[in-house]
Amino acid sequence: MQKRYLLAPGPTQIPPEVLLKMAEPIIHHRNPMFETVVEEVRENLKYLFGTKNEVLIFSSSGTGAMEGAVTNMLSPGDKAIVVRSGKFGERWANICKAYGVEAINIDLPWGDVLDPGVIEKALKENPGVKAVYTQATETSTGTRFPTKEIAAIVKNYPDTLMVVDGITGVGVFALPMDEWGIDILVGGSQKALMLPPGLAFAGVSDKAWEFNKNSKIPKFYFNWAKELDNLKKNQTNFTPAISLIIGLRESLKMIKEEGLENVYKRSEILANATREGAMALGLKIFSRNPSPAVTAIYAPEGIDGQAIYKTLWKKYGVTGAGGQDQLKGKIFRLATLGYADKYDVITAVAAIEFTLKDLGYKFQMGAGVAKAVDCLKDL
Repeated sequence: MQKRYLLAPGPTQIPPEVLLKMAEPIIHHRNPMFETVVEEVRENLKYLFGTKNEVLIFSSSGTGAMEGAVTNMLSPGDKAIVVRSGKFGERWANICKAYGVEAINIDLPWGDVLDPGVIEKALKENPGVKAVYTQATETSTGTRFPTKEIAAIVKNYPDTLMVVDGITGVGVFALPMDEWGIDILVGGSQKALMLPPGLAFAGVSDKAWEFNKNSKIPKFYFNWAKELDNLKKNQTNFTPAISLIIGLRESLKMIKEEGLENVYKRSEILANATREGAMALGLKIFSRNPSPAVTAIYAPEGIDGQAIYKTLWKKYGVTGAGGQDQLKGKIFRLATLGYADKYDVITAVAAIEFTLKDLGYKFQMGAGVAKAVDCLKDL
């Protein structure tokens, strides 16, 4: 028998309480029972996103909300600044290109620290930019971006939106929309919200809704204005992922009971213990500004990162993630978000030790686990 441990940056582990709620007999989405669920979810999503405004709910992966953040706000020929420093920053640029939006790309080496001043310089050099698209965490590199600082800059441009992919950020660290001036914050169900894939979210500011009135890009399924009208009646525009939304009610309850500050603290401690455990084995962290959501670790010289990822999964039952695109074979990744605790980290670091031993890497066995345990003793 082999027990499995899911420590990938999405999908993530799902609490038993949430699984049980989703296993209950399905109800009809145009039924008052479902409207009661949506009403509760609406309020708790506002709490999570830090906004007084509605947070839209879509039956899609997070990319659906990313696409909507372009199609519902801009028009063909508009200009947008896009931070490209990983696979998902590149996705913003690809969405813009698909809809005729001119992407002014800020290309940063993957894993580097983003200087907010680069955004300000680009805004000054490109009058008329309608939006800045960036990540809170670039999942492919385990890098956290300075969202608060960038938002403070964009706030000075009344004709420019601040749009953040928070799919691997919401519920991991603070991203208070209203306080920071984030105009659109995108989320996804399969990360810190502790659900299966299938739901996407978008918090939308008053400023963004004004942009929506002038958007000329065609839209049908991801029509945010229609979704807002229905959401105010505790409904969705189209048939929703009913069971997922019922599970969402439960996961949001759990987050609220723990308290956002405690959730954020737990994520930080878990990520720090993962990094420290890896470094105690002589491994290097890839990102220069690591995110508490996911840790990207360089494979030792002469060892394939994909071999580490596959051995962890096949032999030791720990599912992490490998490197993507240019980082394939160079790094492996482990997540510390959502339904994760200190024993997950200890298990992960122990599995890394077993794996590296199998692959011929020389190190002091037990050093990583000991360091991780020391970091976790007060959690």
